[in-house]
Amino acid sequence: MTPTLAQLRYLVAVADCRSITSAASSVFVAQSALSRAVQAMERDLGVELLARRGRGVDLTPEGAQVVRLARTVLDAVEAIEDIGAAAARQTRATLTLVATPTLAVDLAVDLVPAFTERHPGIDVRLDQHASRESVVLELTQGRAELALVDLPVDKELTTHHIQEREVVLISPHGSRLPDPVPFRALDGLPLILPTPGTGRRTEMEAMFSVLGVRPVPALEVDERLAWVTGVTDGKGSLIWYRDVVVRAFGHRAEVRSFTPPLLRPVGIAHARRPLSRAARAFIAHARRKAPVREPAR
Repeated sequence: MTPTLAQLRYLVAVADCRSITSAASSVFVAQSALSRAVQAMERDLGVELLARRGRGVDLTPEGAQVVRLARTVLDAVEAIEDIGAAAARQTRATLTLVATPTLAVDLAVDLVPAFTERHPGIDVRLDQHASRESVVLELTQGRAELALVDLPVDKELTTHHIQEREVVLISPHGSRLPDPVPFRALDGLPLILPTPGTGRRTEMEAMFSVLGVRPVPALEVDERLAWVTGVTDGKGSLIWYRDVVVRAFGHRAEVRSFTPPLLRPVGIAHARRPLSRAARAFIAHARRKAPVREPAR
């Protein structure tokens, strides 16, 4: 028997989430219904698609092959739906995304152009907000449907993991630091930090507490340009994402990985409510296209 589109969507959700529970939440069906649908597909095909392990699942080789084909089928269906919807309504759909300035750059450069090219009937509006707290507020108050955020976020939101981004130490030229740099080197190191009381500053202080280090605040400011000039003027080092360093600094600073590497998960978040077709298509696109950021060697 030929698998249904619903079964294919459920299997792809399981492949993305690596969990039956999370997959069911992401496609807004009961866990039992999703499990039955996947088990029915396994019976019809005569192969095991999933290898259950504790609370999680892995794809079998046959399952991985079916998922690759399922993504192709679902992409084609979405493209057909775009054509039909545009012809029927003679209007364009609009998807509102929110992100912090740093992540908005990645969205604009890596994800949005390719998405709009694939889905010409969808206009994407990208709004930037200074803090992750503001981004989450836009979601919870319904002013945006999706957000690109550093994970984790409020448990009341549904999240979809997209990639890992490496966090590095950016220092003025001539800094006498090992490369890669151990976390203990942060103790007493002059650092450029967000202003006290902000969400990102609170997160960084929690990290320093866990690591048992006390950097010295050399400059406390929230403007990204001030971060860059603070480093290039020799005021202190900065903890930031590797993938924005080249755009922000060029060759005007020294960049070091931490040892062990420090990776930060990034994902798409949305309120716990059914998503528009445009939002579902964007999440699927982001999962396929967003690269995994590996630490430099």
